[in-house]
Amino acid sequence: MPRHFLRDDDLSPAEQKEVLALALRLAEDRFAERPLEGPRTVAILFDKSSTRTRVSFATGVAELGGSPLVMEAGSSQLGRGESIADTTKVLTRMASAIVWRTFGQDRIEEMAEHASVPVVNALTDQFHPCQILADLQTIAQHTGGLTPGDRPALAGRSLAYLGDGANNMAHSYLLGGATAGMDVRIAAPVGHRPEPSIVHAAEAIAERTGGSVLITDDPATAVRGATAVITDTWVSMGQEGESGRGEETFHRFQVTEELMELSGGIFLHCLPAYRGKEVAAAVIDGARSVVWDEAENRLHAQKALLTWLLRHPDEATAAHARPLDRR
Repeated sequence: MPRHFLRDDDLSPAEQKEVLALALRLAEDRFAERPLEGPRTVAILFDKSSTRTRVSFATGVAELGGSPLVMEAGSSQLGRGESIADTTKVLTRMASAIVWRTFGQDRIEEMAEHASVPVVNALTDQFHPCQILADLQTIAQHTGGLTPGDRPALAGRSLAYLGDGANNMAHSYLLGGATAGMDVRIAAPVGHRPEPSIVHAAEAIAERTGGSVLITDDPATAVRGATAVITDTWVSMGQEGESGRGEETFHRFQVTEELMELSGGIFLHCLPAYRGKEVAAAVIDGARSVVWDEAENRLHAQKALLTWLLRHPDEATAAHARPLDRR
């Protein structure tokens, strides 16, 4: 079966380093890899709105020598009730890989079950793993996290995420950061903390990689000395109108200049950002912000991921990790 990338721990620590090293090389030489020469087609499906994901995958597939087929899933037969299995069986006869931004994680996992080509999670309600690859690449670039051979060396560094700890970004930072051997700190209000099963999985990974996991409701504790301070919108797609998502719940978790001084590190945000809410304008527009490099790195990280997946066919996805509790 092909390798898929459905959640962050579908790559082992060694595999994650390989992908990040390739991403760093592609940032220097954008046309160094052409695995989709032909051109071969990659189907890119969207159930949700997108700017950076849409542009970076479409551009990346083209730069890898391929042809991006970008589709609104709602305008396909999926939107008229065709099963995921039937759609997948058609796509895998015509495309060399499938990228999907959708809702529940169960949807993309069902697609992977029926796919004979790599399936990539471009965001679900539970995870956003491609974003985390780009963020790890950005941290390596801006904090000296490279070995002499330009290999990412993130172990022992720390990232602090502030805001909604129950969303897909927090879950992916836990798994992806722990895989990199980082100290991952999530500061979130009570009632908006990560799923316990994800915390458990991240802790199990951290035991092997030398990283650590901290869940707290104190932003200062999370950011103190952190290599990178990260946040996301307080209201994720599909959560508009939900109770308990007002500014009174999250205002203590806004990334301010004072918190950045406690950290001394860089600032990341996956975007779109809402200045004056999850982050002060002076922070995101300030000298420590690397959000535009972070956005560009979506292109390089995803090209590296697709190249790596296409080079590793017929391997069970995350063979290294499946003993972990995936409840």
